[in-house]
Amino acid sequence: MRMKKTRGGNNMSLLKRSIVPVTIIVTVLLAGVCLARLDTNKTAPDFSLKDVDAKVYDLASMKDKPMIILYFFDAASRPSQECLLTMDNLAKKYKDADLSVLGITSSSKDKVAEFIKQANPVFPILLDDSDISSQYHAKAILPTSYILGPDLRPIDFFQGGGKTTNVMLSRLAERKLQQNQTILANAISEEVIKKDPKNSKAMMVKGYAALKTGDSSGAEKTFTSLSETKGDDSVLGKEGLLSVYAAQGKTDKALKLAQEVEKKAPERSYAHVIKGDILYSRNQKDLAESEYQKAVKKGSGEPFQKAAASNKLGRLYASLGKYERSRELYDQAVVLDPYYIEAMTNKGVTYEKQGNWDKALETYKKGEGIDKNDVFAMALVKRATEMLAVKNDEQRSERIDKLVKDLSKRYRSHKAASDKKTEDSWTSRPMVISFVDFNETGSLSERDGFSTVLTTELSDKLNSSGRVKVVERILIERLLEELNLGSSDLADPQTALKLGRVLAAKIMGTGTMLHTPSGTMLSLRLVDTETSLIPKVLNREIGPGTSLKEELYSLNREILSSIMEKYPLKAYVVKVIDDDNVMINLGANQGVVMGSTFEIIQDQEPIEYKGRKLKAEPKSIAGMKVVKVEPDLSYCRVVDTSRPIKSDDKAVEKIAARISDK
Repeated sequence: MRMKKTRGGNNMSLLKRSIVPVTIIVTVLLAGVCLARLDTNKTAPDFSLKDVDAKVYDLASMKDKPMIILYFFDAASRPSQECLLTMDNLAKKYKDADLSVLGITSSSKDKVAEFIKQANPVFPILLDDSDISSQYHAKAILPTSYILGPDLRPIDFFQGGGKTTNVMLSRLAERKLQQNQTILANAISEEVIKKDPKNSKAMMVKGYAALKTGDSSGAEKTFTSLSETKGDDSVLGKEGLLSVYAAQGKTDKALKLAQEVEKKAPERSYAHVIKGDILYSRNQKDLAESEYQKAVKKGSGEPFQKAAASNKLGRLYASLGKYERSRELYDQAVVLDPYYIEAMTNKGVTYEKQGNWDKALETYKKGEGIDKNDVFAMALVKRATEMLAVKNDEQRSERIDKLVKDLSKRYRSHKAASDKKTEDSWTSRPMVISFVDFNETGSLSERDGFSTVLTTELSDKLNSSGRVKVVERILIERLLEELNLGSSDLADPQTALKLGRVLAAKIMGTGTMLHTPSGTMLSLRLVDTETSLIPKVLNREIGPGTSLKEELYSLNREILSSIMEKYPLKAYVVKVIDDDNVMINLGANQGVVMGSTFEIIQDQEPIEYKGRKLKAEPKSIAGMKVVKVEPDLSYCRVVDTSRPIKSDDKAVEKIAARISDK
């Protein structure tokens, strides 16, 4: 009996010892399953799956979407559904959010129908009856999710629920931050923080989202709280505070904290980026270059931070004409952050500066594919398309070349554009405006071509108003190239005025752009080329939370209002058609548009007082509203007349108030 007992004890001991290697084997096998994933350098496998209503969804048809989330789950398991339901709630709450999710399940149709009835998801739930889950390594562990980036390439991969749900959502929040979708990025990060208040990644995203919207105080509060945590997470908070202090103009404080971060986390890159920005703004460009180089070489940091380092060094090299090296850095930035549209358009600008418009357009379109609402990408695509159209139109190109030769001769001989003097000094001539690139100073902006985008967009908007004509940008650029004039030359007001006169422009738009870590200070001057007076100065601060689209719209309106106020259209009555309708000698060519309002005026006799003749303001006789416009004539309906209108009566554009029909 003792022997058996001993043997039994030995058997139990052997069994216990055998559990350890078996456990190790199982763990290794499971780890192998978890680590199996799609190749990030290849497009995700295509599929066509149906939902419960037999509607077909093809992944390939969604290739133009910059981000798609594939969520493989068990329709009968609540833990498996958790992350999907969180995203669904966010999509319902933020209806304008760009959140594209496909739920994919091998569960039975009945189970899926039951889940849909209970959850009523806004996302499609697809039935996997063709073993797509196996191709995506999403069979053994559920949920399994992929974030597909541009060109349907897998950029993130997650397996499991529980804590992995927060990991997945934190990364999704970061991706949305990279897409500049700050509202959604903040909302996702807050969802994570509710469940896990100490989640450092979610807190980091929340802080940067606030900073991107211009809420530096909110960002400072979040980053301060994060910096006070224990361990390595505090570095994330201090790096965020670096950005906050730089944005607030507290550069000395930022530099001091940067040194602290370097000591605590010597392999992280972001402190060097902030130091480089500050040094560049102080015109210490060699030292700034050294900091950017250190940032690029460092191996540690968040993907968007390392991408920023590559972009800034690329910008610096591009400013020095080292375009090939700058393009390598821009590509490196996009590998780190596939939504870095700034680096994409910056790369296009380098091709543009070398005259390679085909490559520039190709690159700009890639950026436009990432964000179709990006003002920079849209403006640069439009500009490159126009330049290629001119290049491919031989007759138009020859015409421009001939005009450039003539204008350059006039510039060098100090002759203004020909302007035949006429006896009619009252009737308005076409209002012509010309823009030249602004002088950019200060820190190294994240985006290249800011001045070009600004003047291009303003030119298009002003031209489309019909009230003014803007000199073609291509003509100005060719002329500047012919005259060998750069931005530093155009900073001289006399040079800009001289150029404006040669181009027969009544108004020259010029100015400066001061870039700072907190945004860009814009000063736009409208200069009268005939009198050298400045009828209007427009100042704007374009900060992190500013909509460039709205700012351009506001600038366009203010420029138009200023021109109409300072230079109202003046006309004569050519013909009185009847008591209610007259014709004036201005039309579309001079800036008249449908709905324009005029008033008929009559000069008054001067008033003699103490030996002096005092000139009185003209008397308003009638109001008119334009109802039909031809190239050089307009038809007006007369309202509020105090005497019959006659031929040769003077008319002046009315700006202050619209005249209502009676």
